[in-house]
Amino acid sequence: MRCTVPTATVIVVAIMFTTRPEIRGTFGVVASTHWLASASGMAVLEKGGNAFDAAVAAGFVLQVVEPHLNGPGGEVPIILHARKTGRPEVICGQGVAPGGATIAHYKSEGLDLVPGTGLLATVVPGAFDAWMRLLRDYGTLRPRDVLEYAIGYAEGGYPLVPMICETIGRVEELFREEWHSSAALYLAGGGVPAPGSRFTNVMLAGTYKRIIEEAEAAGAEREAQIEAARDAWYRGFVAEAIETYCRTQEVMDTSGERHRGVLTAEDMANWEATVEAPLTLDYHGVTLCKGGPWSQGPVFLQQLALLKGFDLAAMDPSGPDFVHTVTECAKLAFADREAFYGDPNFVEVPVETLLSEAYNDQRRALVGDQASLELRPGEIPGYGGRVDLEASARRRLESGFTALGGGEPTVQTAETPHPSRAQIGGDTCHLDIIDRDGNMVGATPSGGWLHASPVIPELGFCLNSRAQMFWLDEDNPSALAPGKRPRTTLSVNLALKDGKPWMVHGTPGGDYQDQWSLTFLLRHLHHGLNLQEAIDAPMFQTDHFPGSFWPRSADLGSLKVEGRMPEATVAELKRRGHKVTVDSDWSLGRLSAAQRGGDGLLRAAANPRFMQGYAVGR
Repeated sequence: MRCTVPTATVIVVAIMFTTRPEIRGTFGVVASTHWLASASGMAVLEKGGNAFDAAVAAGFVLQVVEPHLNGPGGEVPIILHARKTGRPEVICGQGVAPGGATIAHYKSEGLDLVPGTGLLATVVPGAFDAWMRLLRDYGTLRPRDVLEYAIGYAEGGYPLVPMICETIGRVEELFREEWHSSAALYLAGGGVPAPGSRFTNVMLAGTYKRIIEEAEAAGAEREAQIEAARDAWYRGFVAEAIETYCRTQEVMDTSGERHRGVLTAEDMANWEATVEAPLTLDYHGVTLCKGGPWSQGPVFLQQLALLKGFDLAAMDPSGPDFVHTVTECAKLAFADREAFYGDPNFVEVPVETLLSEAYNDQRRALVGDQASLELRPGEIPGYGGRVDLEASARRRLESGFTALGGGEPTVQTAETPHPSRAQIGGDTCHLDIIDRDGNMVGATPSGGWLHASPVIPELGFCLNSRAQMFWLDEDNPSALAPGKRPRTTLSVNLALKDGKPWMVHGTPGGDYQDQWSLTFLLRHLHHGLNLQEAIDAPMFQTDHFPGSFWPRSADLGSLKVEGRMPEATVAELKRRGHKVTVDSDWSLGRLSAAQRGGDGLLRAAANPRFMQGYAVGR
């Protein structure tokens, strides 16, 4: 038990029971959504690798041991602060729409939304190049050194966590009837594998072994090997297998129809991960760094800009004032996400205005004592596009689907005639690492989950479904276009204190990522909760906006809280007009965090929910 008394006009006492200690040390810390990834990252640090080497190794392990949350065919944003450069940077591992992905083509297929699964939902897989760029530019090791952990688990096996088995079970019929290559891998024993059983993916291990062989054929020089690995993926056998599969296979997707893909080897060859400066905002002595408006990262910063006008330290961190205030500001920021965000290479996004004091002073005035039940984006002349909220609400009612959940993926079946219509909410992974030299990195790998599309037999993995975040509406800033990045939900967080790298943190969770991450930060900054306490505290979230995933539904006024939230808080939130749903006690959020104090002491913590995440260090 820990009792914290923050300094405030009104004294608030936060009493937290934690599930595990906050990890502390001086050599290095690793936190992630799976204990095997954390252990692998720590092993790299112990062998002399730096934080970036460790992140690459852990990232590839996550592809193997959390296939329901990410895969080799997915994407990843990475945020880092390297000692050698002295500045925060973002690596964008979000692939772009293929050249054949036009609104006209999708509408000619009878679609009004990009499907949530299948080959038409695929963009260029970006994760591999992002990891290789991190390794080349900031790491010290060779491809073999970082891939050996993932290969070991893929070839030798790993224990299945329960949510993998539950996910396979919910799409078992689809696999058996339609996605036969996925059935061959995930139902190889004749049925759904048991939780805790040892599972292998020998074909995936073979893919990465071949990558290493082609890398080492380029010579002994480290950078030459990394470039050869990138070539093998984007201009070699991986790209060729992907194009052949998309060109020759008709795959059942959430539209209830079968479609071929439009992704080609040329699309892959013409793309590479990019490095950019983050967007930043100063808040209560800390500078927060986020990805640009191709992600939902700026919504985190805008929430902080709105919350600057409230005395959060004077509020109980699990009380109704805190939950109400944070939720109402989230509604405003996410409404602006829908109206304005898109790939800045294609649309002009008024980020400076969205984060400005004057704009947020006006927006903050909309926060009242009662819950808002309307979507209220701001107006910035000359910017933004149409938000078709009526269509989102109609899809919610007609389909019978609830809003897509965060945390582990949810799979809910409406009363529809085919298993392809199952609602499959894919999710994400996360990792945070700091080494003894102060190098710091956070990453949120996602996409290419096992229920996104069928396994490509020659490769042992499936493609992503990130294109579902595009709209087939030319008036929307997130409209589908060739070469354009989908406005992803993936988000990473790095904070500076006194201009020095201080903390990386993040979470899976789709549209909830920049809600859960924000609440964690606020409780840590304003209420003195340590990293583990802030992660363990009862969490909440809203779906008060069109969802980013198919079928793009909205639930205005919604507020979901964990069952551990005080009853008095829940009662007061209902009185204020929130449509409150009480979920199970440990269900919302999968955060991890790593921090370096001014004294050089390293700290880390990870989520106890679902019994997967772990922080390690010494």
